[in-house]
Amino acid sequence: MKFTHHSEYLPMESVLVKKAKYAFRSQAFLEEQWKDLNYLSPPGFEASIEEFQNFESWLNANVPEVRSFQAAEGVTIDSIYCRDASIATDFGMIICRMGKEGRRHEPQAQAAYYNERSIPILGRIEAPGTLEGGDVAWLDTETLAVGRTYRTNAEGIAQLKALLEPRGIQVLVADLPHYRGKDDVFHLMSILSPVDKNLAVVYSPLMPIAFREELISRGYELIEVPEAEFDSMGCNVLAVGPRKCLMVEGNPVTQQRMIEAGCEVHPYKGENISIPGGGGPTCLTRPLKRRC
Repeated sequence: MKFTHHSEYLPMESVLVKKAKYAFRSQAFLEEQWKDLNYLSPPGFEASIEEFQNFESWLNANVPEVRSFQAAEGVTIDSIYCRDASIATDFGMIICRMGKEGRRHEPQAQAAYYNERSIPILGRIEAPGTLEGGDVAWLDTETLAVGRTYRTNAEGIAQLKALLEPRGIQVLVADLPHYRGKDDVFHLMSILSPVDKNLAVVYSPLMPIAFREELISRGYELIEVPEAEFDSMGCNVLAVGPRKCLMVEGNPVTQQRMIEAGCEVHPYKGENISIPGGGGPTCLTRPLKRRC
């Protein structure tokens, strides 16, 4: 059986999460941090534990290997959104450097986890570069899209290219708009979720024209998220297999459009683990291996 890290939709074999109990730690810890980290409201600790257990239970039933990062000193409640601190490649992990100041210690915590388990590391993004995992998405096994955002800067993208292009990977840059400014969480995967070889859930009003045209030229069919469901993360969809998807509940129009496109859709309750911090199922997971 062959595996790759270079996919957003192939059958998922292995994934990392960070349990809410390890990231949020206590209600007092949440209360200390949520305002400074620009959460919409303070998550409830006990409710978060329950929501995450249900989220993880679904993953356990559908993914052969689900592992968790452990609690780490110096990281914030944002560490629950574990996709952002590293990027998985077939050549080893890329350790990111976060564009959000409050998250600067997360990459080193993840690097320690990988080192302890002999998971190879390809390289690290170094200052002044910034790069967050939510800004990258595999379009195919040889093409990685990266968003130029307030979280991912030009130097970070240059370092990413230096790591991957000599290994035959095309790095395709999408210049994203200012939108709500530097303090907002706005990644490439806020507007793009590939769910099959030729299918993606998108929010076109914030998508660069050249990038959208590139997707279409590659044969992608686009499932459009309506404006009313953008803030509720209708566009943030995790595929654990081709057209087998997990999404935040409360996005009925997007869900129905996905079903009409042949997707199997599983909504989960994210009132505490997703909505306040703006992190859907792609943010809550660091996919590793997928079956080719």
